[in-house]
Amino acid sequence: MNHSPASLLRSLAPLYLVVLSSCSSQPDLREALPHVSGVHTVEFQQATGALLSGAYLPGNKITILSNGEQIFPAMLKAIRSARHTINFETYVFEKGTIPGQFAQALTEKARAGVKVKVILDDHGASKSEVYHTMMKEAGVELEIYHPVIWPDLSRSNHRTHRKLLIVDGRTGFIGGVGIADEWKGKGNAPDQWRDLHYRVEGPVVAQLQAAFNNNWLKTHHEVLQGPQYFPALYPAGPASVGTFYNISRTGSTPMEMMCHMTMASAEKSLLIETPYFLPDKRMSDALCAAAKRGVKVKIIMPGKWIDQKSVRRASKKCWKPLLTAGVQLYEFQPTMIHTKLMVADGLFTSVGSMNLDPRSQKINDEANIMVRDAAFAQEQTRVFYADLKQCRHVQLNDEGDIIDAPLQVAQAPLESQL
Repeated sequence: MNHSPASLLRSLAPLYLVVLSSCSSQPDLREALPHVSGVHTVEFQQATGALLSGAYLPGNKITILSNGEQIFPAMLKAIRSARHTINFETYVFEKGTIPGQFAQALTEKARAGVKVKVILDDHGASKSEVYHTMMKEAGVELEIYHPVIWPDLSRSNHRTHRKLLIVDGRTGFIGGVGIADEWKGKGNAPDQWRDLHYRVEGPVVAQLQAAFNNNWLKTHHEVLQGPQYFPALYPAGPASVGTFYNISRTGSTPMEMMCHMTMASAEKSLLIETPYFLPDKRMSDALCAAAKRGVKVKIIMPGKWIDQKSVRRASKKCWKPLLTAGVQLYEFQPTMIHTKLMVADGLFTSVGSMNLDPRSQKINDEANIMVRDAAFAQEQTRVFYADLKQCRHVQLNDEGDIIDAPLQVAQAPLESQL
């Protein structure tokens, strides 16, 4: 059987992406940031808004969507309700029941005269070319992000991992879910991944649109303008929210900066869920420093159900210093947990596509929102503790060896203690 150079390179992609992830030329922090102000302070709000280029905008409503049974119907409903524009960017877009439904919905709207623009990553969407053809024939403007081209391995190493959907410039979606059948269902069985996604309404949707426009300009060389993309947006809820995103190959790494600023500023609690936990030394130092100054640091990650076994093996090599410092590590038991969540001190929350690994921090194009709202943080805290009940606690024995111990049922702290 003959294979094109591109198809051969795609088959080797998992190997070379891992290798090249350690070869980034992005600037690094020399060391973990010191604790200078708390998450509740105006100083933290000003610094995160300014340094991450995602200034907080008041008046937003955020609706949590849990697992495929809630996420996919909500996204498909929004697509089918579009009147003017649909902008959609994702990493994973495979072949299957769920991707077929998305391709059909996007196709129908394009044929109805809606301007449909789609960005798919060449690596994450390499198995769904039949849908690419179907959408293009219907009038969907579809761009493949960074096609795998042999002479430019450095370019191939930079993927878009963003998960963005913006409909009519008024309703946005962001989170961790990929468009694949692994995410179907309730997230409580090995073939149904656990994940969270969020529907966003209000002024911050314009920032989500700007994040999409960033890669649309890169791939299609078009600037999106006008009321169909940027309509007047009015307050829809109580939350102050800002969007921030990595831009590959430019040295812009706000994901890493957000993590370090939050870890350095937390004073009571730091709750993290991540599917790929590979902290470098600086991030490990930041987590240890937070735990040593009394912050309750709890991290949920996958257990035996994980799609990248090598990540779990590598992650375990980082655990002992964290456990010794008082960081609490947990492994989710029912299925692969793909949730990307960070909550600090019951006030600050960040959700989106970011993982706690080198690719997300320094290489991939990612997009997150940061939310400054106590009610939303408390809701995410309850979600975290519900997931925690389904975990095993990673502990050290008296000899300092890592052991897996059953988790005692964890109760969410009282809201007055957040």
